[in-house]
Amino acid sequence: MTVRVLPAAGRVGVPWKNGGGVTREIVARPEGADMGDFEWRVSLADVGGDGPFSAFADVDRILTMVEGEGMDLTVGGEHRRVDTRFVPQRFPGDLPTDCRLIGGPVVNLNVMWHRGAAAAPTVTVAAPRRSLALPAGPAVLVVALDGTAEVAGVTLGRYDAVLLTNEKTTLHATARTAVITLTPNG
Repeated sequence: MTVRVLPAAGRVGVPWKNGGGVTREIVARPEGADMGDFEWRVSLADVGGDGPFSAFADVDRILTMVEGEGMDLTVGGEHRRVDTRFVPQRFPGDLPTDCRLIGGPVVNLNVMWHRGAAAAPTVTVAAPRRSLALPAGPAVLVVALDGTAEVAGVTLGRYDAVLLTNEKTTLHATARTAVITLTPNG
């Protein structure tokens, strides 16, 4: 059992693969993996303007808008309006994806995984003032999104995270909090 605290204050913004925005990695497996060799990766992405998303071969995504008014996405030629915060949206990361902002910049919680290297993760957003039993999975990431949360004896501020490995515990969310279950294949 391990509990790894991942404070928001220590994250460095780096340009997207295509240079169109900035991302702040929360955690990736394997640790230190670059954009081409991760099994899974979780980050917060700042989208400051219209334009394409970076494409990632053989990668799927779950995007959850956590700040802003929304985006009109075109994913592989199909329109998708993302204008409700805290609702996970799944789509292939290797299809051409174009973004038009609805009312200014947005921030997205972005979960990506390589097909075949990791099983599809689950992303759940716990409602404020709720307690939620967390599974003792291989890896469960908890990210406080718009306030604070307490898990495994750790108090999380906005965008702070904790990675739980084989740790069955309870989340006490005072604000919206993402729970991401990540499982390697095999």
